[in-house]
Amino acid sequence: MTRITTPFNAKTTAAEILAGVDLTGRRIIVTGGTSGIGLETVRALRGAGAEVTVASRNPAGDGRALDLSDPGSVRSFVAGWSGPVHAIVANAGIMALPDRQVAANGWELQLATNFLGHFALITGLHDNLRQAGDARVVTVSSGAQLREPFDFDDPHFERRPYDPWVAYAQSKTADVLLAVGIARRWAGDGIAANAFEPGYVHTGLQRHLDDGTKRAMGILDDEGNLLTPGYFTTPEQGAATAVLLAASPLMDGVTGRYFTHDNQEAEVVPGGPDVMTGVAAWSVDPAAADRLWDYAREAGLE
Repeated sequence: MTRITTPFNAKTTAAEILAGVDLTGRRIIVTGGTSGIGLETVRALRGAGAEVTVASRNPAGDGRALDLSDPGSVRSFVAGWSGPVHAIVANAGIMALPDRQVAANGWELQLATNFLGHFALITGLHDNLRQAGDARVVTVSSGAQLREPFDFDDPHFERRPYDPWVAYAQSKTADVLLAVGIARRWAGDGIAANAFEPGYVHTGLQRHLDDGTKRAMGILDDEGNLLTPGYFTTPEQGAATAVLLAASPLMDGVTGRYFTHDNQEAEVVPGGPDVMTGVAAWSVDPAAADRLWDYAREAGLE
């Protein structure tokens, strides 16, 4: 397939993506939309006229409660929804928990929050997405998907040693595979799905990183002051690809693809520790997407 290009770049903001786009009447759910990239995604979509529901563990105002690591919370959210959903932006996530933590049902917490909870939410709202007739699902992944495939033998680190970055990376690989799985199954229902990585942005996602890691990344000086390297973008820029995939007319008919933070479709590359750009072949592998879908179903999430 020919890679998709757009007239935008890494410095384009979410509001600029939607300039001139009228989203009146479009109902959109954004998970984790109370801060960071999620908040800017919500602002841009609402600025274009969309009716946006913020799903968060600690909702405020017109938000709704949703704890992605708790299947009961996901079921309650789904049961309380009526009518069409025109887009879901699966934005909420956690990164690099220093110690292995598990949800109440035993799932490793990064996988439970970043992938499994979103799978349950999206599949639970399948009929609502189908009602829209032209719905979109956007999964927020990461360049970390280049580092690790999904480990079907021990996804919850019950036998292998826990590694915070391996756990994060496989959860973000799973997020891309989720988009591929939706594209393979639901195209006939008028539902498109794509994944993207927002690049490096200062948000609460880095709250679990220790000072040594932050210094190695170049975002903390020796005095403990936060730094912003040139390769970082702002939350408004980090949210650009989210709204591109969720609402831009340029993405009509586009599904099963992975985009980078410069708002262009990524090249498929072999994954590995030294690979810095693109999407790993294992992240868009149809067989892996089907296997992961079956895994999530067997876990009782569909």
